[in-house]
Order: sequence, then C-alpha cells, then structure tokens
Amino acid sequence: MARTLTKPTEPQSPLVVDLHVLGQLVRNRRVHSQLRIDDAAALVGVSKDTLSRLENGKAVGTDKLMAVLQGLGLAFFVVDKPQAATALNAIKGDPGMKEVD
Repeated sequence: MARTLTKPTEPQSPLVVDLHVLGQLVRNRRVHSQLRIDDAAALVGVSKDTLSRLENGKAVGTDKLMAVLQGLGLAFFVVDKPQAATALNAIKGDPGMKEVD
C-alpha cells in the first residue's frame, strides 16, 4: 500500500524558539516539497530516523541539522533575543522598518 503525505500546515513564523517549532518548520518544508520522509532523508543524506527525530522536536547532531536544512533549501541565522522581532520584521519586508546605520 502506497503511503500518503501528511497535509502541510498553515504558513508559520520562521522564528524558532525551541526544537518542536524547528521540527514543524522542517516537516512543513518537506511536505510542501511533496517528499515522503524516507525520500527526503535519502535526498539530504541523513537516516529516516534522524529526520523523524528532528521533525518530532528531538535533538539531532548539528551536522545532521545543517544537512537537512541545506538539503531542503532552508537556512537559519542567529540573533540576540531582543533583536528577534526586528529581524523578523525585516525578513517579512515590513515597510515600517527603519534602516540601521
């Protein structure tokens, strides 16, 4: 019996505050790319178990995390917490943002 893809969820904020949110973003990208978990894992060079752990909010090695993000066309960048809202608005193209000198 052929397995079916899970349904993608509504677009999410790219702001990751914990592993659970990161896992949801990764799963959403995979599903939007119409990839089954085993196909995505093979594509990015990690085991199905590793990708499943990541998507379920469990810790994986940094090298595996980076392989998954890169393989699915995602990136992350780190900012100080107080600057997170400003960075998020800039990413979204908020017209109310002021340029930083």
